Amino acid sequence: MTDWDRVRRLMGEDNLTRLRQAHIAVVGLGSGGGFVALSLAMSGVGRFTLVDPEELEPVNLTRHVADSRYLGWNKAEAMADLIRHRNPDAQITVAKDDILKHPELLDGIDLLVVGVDGEGTKYKLNELCLARNVTAIYAGVYARGEGGDTCIIRPYDGPCYACWAAELRDGMGDQSGEEMDYGLIQDNGTLKAEPALWVHVVRVAAAQADLALSVLLGGARPALPANTLVMANQALEIVAGQTTPAHSGVWANIARDPHCLVCGDRLRVADQSISLDDLSDMLMAAPSEDDTDSAARRLEDEA
Repeated sequence: MTDWDRVRRLMGEDNLTRLRQAHIAVVGLGSGGGFVALSLAMSGVGRFTLVDPEELEPVNLTRHVADSRYLGWNKAEAMADLIRHRNPDAQITVAKDDILKHPELLDGIDLLVVGVDGEGTKYKLNELCLARNVTAIYAGVYARGEGGDTCIIRPYDGPCYACWAAELRDGMGDQSGEEMDYGLIQDNGTLKAEPALWVHVVRVAAAQADLALSVLLGGARPALPANTLVMANQALEIVAGQTTPAHSGVWANIARDPHCLVCGDRLRVADQSISLDDLSDMLMAAPSEDDTDSAARRLEDEA
């Protein structure tokens, strides 16, 4: 039986009750997502939807909270078992499939934790969250674990993931106006997928988990200084021309882009964003800016 006395003394009974009632979805239960899921369970979160289509393989063991007992298990099932050993009262739904095939799994959740690497999937999850008005927390680890970032995306209250990534992954975006230079971003905007030690992965994942607690507990915790935290595991040039020391970080407040092709004001109809597929079809038929304006007006008229 789990004894929650120390958590209760730290957070208070009311906040522990809030966490027990919170429903979190974690999509991607790899090295980062698995750590976040288990950390939130150990902090008192009581309801989980865990989504991952992959099995735990030997190559995963050096960077995963699940050990060799779970080899061959689906990662979401392995994490569900580990959570029940720490938080036996947790209510857990497991989906051993691609989240994009089951978007209904995000219905009614309080928060989405994104633990996937693929930018394409992140963009699709961004759409699903915008449609459901669900807050999501994303994270990424840079090549060789030199650093990483995590951000809170609240629908239409700040950037969506698409305009956040356009700002950050293009190497801009400190609130002070200084240019941010990651140096570890591929031409297509995706983080380079080079191996990192687990200690470097979980530093970013721990920050992602802590941001999740801040969202769930709201005003019960101190307000965060910004919506994005960029961390340096070793000395790293985060802001161009400045070296951020190892084991430190930089907060950046990324603004919503009103011209974003996903959440922008011009393409928003009845408080809903246009899907990337619909937008692509529309722009194929209307390649010029004037035609895009006309297409947006047609959508508004149809609404």
